[in-house]
Amino acid sequence: MRVRVRFFASVRERLRRSEDEIELARGATVADLLRDLRRAHPALSEVAESLRFAVNQEYVDGDHCLADGDEVAVIPPVSGGA
Repeated sequence: MRVRVRFFASVRERLRRSEDEIELARGATVADLLRDLRRAHPALSEVAESLRFAVNQEYVDGDHCLADGDEVAVIPPVSGGA
């Protein structure tokens, strides 16, 4: 199955890309996707533990099962403000 992965904020800057299309085995989870992303983009390893994920605009945990055609947002922690 294929999923569209969108990278935001510092992750987008770190990877120098805003999105990617990833091929995964049927039944793959968000955790499986993260594992594959870390292999493909070692620069993610530094921030991987603090990333959040949204599938089709809904926040999910690592055990969430993905489906063909899902859109996965990779969201780093946000800081700042007063």
